[in-house]
Amino acid sequence: MAQETSSVDRPRVGPSHLPVRERLQTWNEFTIAPSESVLREQAGRCIDCGVPYCHAIGCPIANLIPEWNELVASGDWHEAFLRLEATNNLPEVTGRICPAPCEAACTLAVNTDAVTIEQTELAIIERAWASGWVVPRPPEHESGRSVAVVGSGPAGLAAAQQLRRAGHAVTLLERSPQLGGLLRYGIPDFKMEKHLIDRRILQMEAEGVTFRTGAHVGADVPLDHLRSDFHAILLAGGAERSRDLNIPGRELNGIFFAMDFLPQHNRRNAGDFVLEDRWISAAGKHVVIIGGGDTGADCLGTCHRQKAASIRQFEIMPLPPGLRAPSTPWPLWPLMLRTESSHEEGGQRHWSILTTRFNGDDRGNVRSLATVAVGPPPAFEPVPGTQEEFPADLVLLALGFT
Repeated sequence: MAQETSSVDRPRVGPSHLPVRERLQTWNEFTIAPSESVLREQAGRCIDCGVPYCHAIGCPIANLIPEWNELVASGDWHEAFLRLEATNNLPEVTGRICPAPCEAACTLAVNTDAVTIEQTELAIIERAWASGWVVPRPPEHESGRSVAVVGSGPAGLAAAQQLRRAGHAVTLLERSPQLGGLLRYGIPDFKMEKHLIDRRILQMEAEGVTFRTGAHVGADVPLDHLRSDFHAILLAGGAERSRDLNIPGRELNGIFFAMDFLPQHNRRNAGDFVLEDRWISAAGKHVVIIGGGDTGADCLGTCHRQKAASIRQFEIMPLPPGLRAPSTPWPLWPLMLRTESSHEEGGQRHWSILTTRFNGDDRGNVRSLATVAVGPPPAFEPVPGTQEEFPADLVLLALGFT
């Protein structure tokens, strides 16, 4: 859609955050959305380029980004919502926690700051919910076919909604007590509050999707039953087997997977009961998070709010450059240093560091980590004479999934 003018000369203005001291006192989201005038101006920075790399290369679901940018810039929020809804079942999720590869592929990112695409996306869907535009869309015709969707994370929810809108009878099975998968149990509330999941599920129920919680396929729900009861089965269980670090001392108490740590706090914040003898708390402890990705950052923000005595985050990779590395030119996803909101809140980041041993006390509790600096990938050769020891009462393994 052609755009007559662009405010590309205007500087990028993204969302602001509550002060660190204030936001660390709560588990709620802390992003402050810009005013409508700023949002429209920022959407107007989109230059309607001939090949929209944000859409064609950056966005995995091919959002119609230039179209809804232009519509927001002109103040047509409802039409912008219809464009967004055409490709995205969960924009309230992607608008909050997507890493925004669309912005890395934005044409402006060649030599200036990218358009605030994710910010505009979130503004569109939140206005749509507030305005009553997000309504159930049940199918006009039934197909006579049935589908079982296993797993209620973002993939399962989106697939179930699309299958139902195509006219199929859809039953979504989730082994946990509540729906949402990692959205509910893995993403901290300060990044995404859980009422956002609930309102989407209500829409899907009104469209005719059937939900079954506490249904563990392969355990209390035999797979043969699904094969006989449904025409098709869609597996959307995700990757939940955490990568371990099998080094001396791994058996010590106080070493946990990130996905043992994070879900507990979401459950307790939601009012669920967690046994005290199974409760993992960072309060007053020296914490080391092994893993420098998003999950590690989620652990970092959670430990801040629990008032840890100190927090270190280890990453085996070297410190990335502050700007896009020449090895990842536009429009590729850039190799560069990323600082999340949790990093702004405190803690120390360590790069090119390898943990070689966990040390404990005579009661079997972890008390420190032995480390060594390493060279670049893929060899990660230890650097002689760089051995160190760091205190640790709590170690969180955020090394990804297998």
